[in-house]
Amino acid sequence: MTLPVALATCLADATVMYHRVHAFHWNIVGTDFPQYHAKFEEIYNDVWESLDGLGESIRKVGVFAPFRLTDLAGIASVSDIPVADYDHTTLVTDLIAVNNGVLESLNSAFQIASNTGKQGIANFLAGRIEMHDKWAWQLQASLG
Repeated sequence: MTLPVALATCLADATVMYHRVHAFHWNIVGTDFPQYHAKFEEIYNDVWESLDGLGESIRKVGVFAPFRLTDLAGIASVSDIPVADYDHTTLVTDLIAVNNGVLESLNSAFQIASNTGKQGIANFLAGRIEMHDKWAWQLQASLG
């Protein structure tokens, strides 16, 4: 896989995650609503901020970044399937799976960037991996 393809996958996966967690923020129900509503907002704001860096990283390697939602959906390695319920357990379990997919694409792109001497892009991706590792830990911990 080339670095532009790996970065486009990261962008697509992060876009799916952004939309998904933002919808979870709107639709969460249950007694823990305030905590999850706030946590989902924290996550979607972080992921939203990362999209620009991912798109710019694609441009740094001389390729135009995909931007149409249909194109991004076709590139994404994470699935965007309906959830069965809007309680916190269902949404957090789904978000853990999506986040794990984003981590896989970030790690793949990081390895390619490192192997091809694109240290600036590798550093950016390392920061994103760190944040998604944090989300993985916090989401998993919230399930008990």
